[in-house]
Amino acid sequence: MDIFLSYLTIINAIGFSFMLVDKRRAQKKRWRIPESTLIGIAVIGGSAGTLLGMYTFRHKTRHIKFTIGVPVILALQLALAAAIFIAA
Repeated sequence: MDIFLSYLTIINAIGFSFMLVDKRRAQKKRWRIPESTLIGIAVIGGSAGTLLGMYTFRHKTRHIKFTIGVPVILALQLALAAAIFIAA
């Protein structure tokens, strides 16, 4: 369980950081982090950090893929975690 919580902490920190880095690169008109990578981080457990980064840095908030997709991913992950917790 400790490893799982450590993983979630790290992957959410990565999701949050990637949103900051991508925002700064966008402002400087430099090479960007692919959207598929940002969504991928959310899918593998970093949805809370990605969502927090989106709204903290006001980044990708006009893209439906992110404004709808990331919260849906988070909701599905929370539902899965609740189902596993209840079943255990």
